[in-house]
Amino acid sequence: AAQNLGRAFPEVEKAMEIQIRSVSHFYGSTEVLKDISIDIPMGKIACVVGPSGCGKSTLLRFIGGLEKPTRGSVVQVGKPPEDSLNPLTYIFQDFALLPWRTVKGNISLVLEDHDIKGDVAQSIIDDVLARTNLSDFENALPKQLSGGMKQRVAIARALVVKPAVMLMDEPLSALDAQTRELLIDDLVSLWTRQPFTAVYVTHNLAEAVRLGHKVLVLSRRPGSIREVIEIDTPLEVRATKTVQLEEVQKNLWDLMRDEARAADKELING
Repeated sequence: AAQNLGRAFPEVEKAMEIQIRSVSHFYGSTEVLKDISIDIPMGKIACVVGPSGCGKSTLLRFIGGLEKPTRGSVVQVGKPPEDSLNPLTYIFQDFALLPWRTVKGNISLVLEDHDIKGDVAQSIIDDVLARTNLSDFENALPKQLSGGMKQRVAIARALVVKPAVMLMDEPLSALDAQTRELLIDDLVSLWTRQPFTAVYVTHNLAEAVRLGHKVLVLSRRPGSIREVIEIDTPLEVRATKTVQLEEVQKNLWDLMRDEARAADKELING
């Protein structure tokens, strides 16, 4: 999996670009994705939106190498940073924290897999704790943390492997609106300090227009590209550009409305 919001990207040029070419996929006789071709540029966040069941998470699994598409290819172009432990790293919506390990313990787990211990590990952990505002919580257990804090730990754990690409599957969907806003601000702050490459799957159009440099709109199943929307407004000022972003969000919903209704009917009818 993949991800980096700072130290993993000393220079954007050392990140990787993802090239998706003519990807189609079937589960049995059911076609879930159809002829997807798009580039995810280095140092940019690409958000993927679309109706329920259109194949967003499936596409993310192909990018992460967890599955192979029936047809087409996903190619990583360029090299990860020299100190990258995992070129691709995931962040999931359910946090995936070990309940018996502290914040520090959850973060150190991935370093242990690479036999990084002692002072070296502590230095890396201290860095990501500081960047994710968790320094005061390193000895807390997950049960002592709010949902937003748990997701912050998941972000820190991803950062610690210094990935080249971050893959985020509905990372904020389980959180309340206020917590989502705070974590969006955190992600923007991390990206602003050191740009990273990311693919961000979401149902939330407001998240897509706040975080995406490129928004990929998929049709209902089989998911195909309806439109790719580029958003040039800098991430760090989008919180104050509400009128412009609301217009982009409205345009996205106009693209998706009818297909979302049709997708819901298909899901209900089986």
